[in-house]
Amino acid sequence: MTMKPKARKFRIRRSEPSDPGFSTAPTTRPTGQPPRPRALDPVQSAPQHQPQAQRPNPPQHEQPAPVQPEQPAGRSGQVASAQESSVDAQIDEIRREGLTGRQLRMARRVAQKHGLAPTSDFDAVRLLRAAGIDPFQRATMLELVVPENEHGDGEDGVTPQNGLQLATAKVPAERVQLPQTVPAGNRNLPSTELAPAERRAGEIRNIQRDIARRRRRKLALLITRLSFFVFLPTLICGWYFYNIATPMYATKSEFLVMQADAQGGGSGIGGLLTGTQFATNQDSIATQSYLQSRDAMLRLDSDIGFKSHFNQDFIDPVQRLGTEASDEAAYKIFKKNVKIGYDPTEGVIRMEVIAAEPAVSADFSRHLIEYAEERVDQLSRQKREDQMRDAKQSLETAKIERREAQEALVKLQESTLLDPEGEIASIRGLIGTLEGQLIEKKLELNGQLTNARPNRARVDSLRTEITLIEEELRTQNARLTDASVGSNSLAQKASEIQMLQADLATADLFLQSALQNMKQTELEANRQVRYLTTSVEPVAPDEPTYPRKFENTVLAFLVFSGIYLMVSLTASILREQVSS
Repeated sequence: MTMKPKARKFRIRRSEPSDPGFSTAPTTRPTGQPPRPRALDPVQSAPQHQPQAQRPNPPQHEQPAPVQPEQPAGRSGQVASAQESSVDAQIDEIRREGLTGRQLRMARRVAQKHGLAPTSDFDAVRLLRAAGIDPFQRATMLELVVPENEHGDGEDGVTPQNGLQLATAKVPAERVQLPQTVPAGNRNLPSTELAPAERRAGEIRNIQRDIARRRRRKLALLITRLSFFVFLPTLICGWYFYNIATPMYATKSEFLVMQADAQGGGSGIGGLLTGTQFATNQDSIATQSYLQSRDAMLRLDSDIGFKSHFNQDFIDPVQRLGTEASDEAAYKIFKKNVKIGYDPTEGVIRMEVIAAEPAVSADFSRHLIEYAEERVDQLSRQKREDQMRDAKQSLETAKIERREAQEALVKLQESTLLDPEGEIASIRGLIGTLEGQLIEKKLELNGQLTNARPNRARVDSLRTEITLIEEELRTQNARLTDASVGSNSLAQKASEIQMLQADLATADLFLQSALQNMKQTELEANRQVRYLTTSVEPVAPDEPTYPRKFENTVLAFLVFSGIYLMVSLTASILREQVSS
């Protein structure tokens, strides 16, 4: 859109007749074009011109007054230069031009760009004009091209316009003469100037139209970007979900991993947790991990052909598995179509199996539940077997030790003819009897010797008996201390027998403890038995569960909108950082 150039009025300046290079005729410039810079002399330092408000075109029936060829020459006189007039007068003249706030701000920016230091917006206009710069010039090619008929047909450049005669002076190449105006004679025409309020309202309307045009353009660009980056991908996704996606059937089931009832009272924290879901928490998590593993996928494929089911041609290319797909690709499809969740508060494992056929989906669910039962049984069986193996090994060790102690005792007893304890007791009894007889004989001998005339025969007999008794005592004492029977003494054999009996008693205690531990281990193993209970059996659905067309389309729209918003914000921030 090209704005119509505004008509301007020019300040009259006449050159002296004696000044070479200047014509006595006033010069003018076309309306709407910026003034041409001219060479500054010491006397004239700055051009002075005053823009004129836009005048409406004259009616078609009114023709401009012809040029009066016999019009006398204009008045002679020199217009005051910038040095002769004060700065305040120039600023007042610029203020009376009725410039808008936008033009004044533009003038200040142009002045700052050219290195000037204005004290106000009007001073910026004055300094720019003094430097030969038009602050309101539009640097577009359309404003530089002017039709030939706008400059008039005469050789002197006189063109009737708005009741004035405009003449273009012939200025030498080395000097530039600013345009001037000449009165058009004694003709009183109506004024075409607009009031400042009307001119200001027109400029505001033009600014509002420009803002509305920019808003419409930006809105169109925004709609284009949203259509390309959000609406079109959402439309493609919706078309896929409604027309291309293969219907999938989901079979849901629920099962629990439970513990056997305790046959004996538990103790401590273990007894408090017995029978609750916290007692089987680890087993449930292990079962969930197994059902989502490659082992379960490979076993399911070997049993009922998991890969072959998803290789069928009626499945859409997005969900189809290639004919020569690897185990890794099949495992991705397995994780996508087998969804397992564990609720620790309830202890329930929920499984959803998706397949292209309802019967196949239910078959997959039943096989996976069987695999879970076997895995749970293996986990508890391993623990029970370890405990029972340790208990049995302890029991066998106790039995062997007791048997060895008993054999050693029997061998020692077999090596002795009599009972060592009984024999020792009899010897000790015999020694006591002999000691008593010896004491009696000694007392009797002392009694005979106290007589004045003892009986010699009786004294000799007593002495002989005492000697025999002492010899017998020495013999019996030797039997207790000396190696008289076999290689060891009776006392040593008795001590060995006592030690072997103590070892046998200890082995009996160990054997009894091992037996008790064996029984407790069996009870504990029975309590640790885990089994899987299916609370919701897998039932084949009669309607397809996936895809959820509307929900998936809305989700795609939200995803693409979020991506577009993030990219737009990032680009705006980067553009602001670069521009600053």
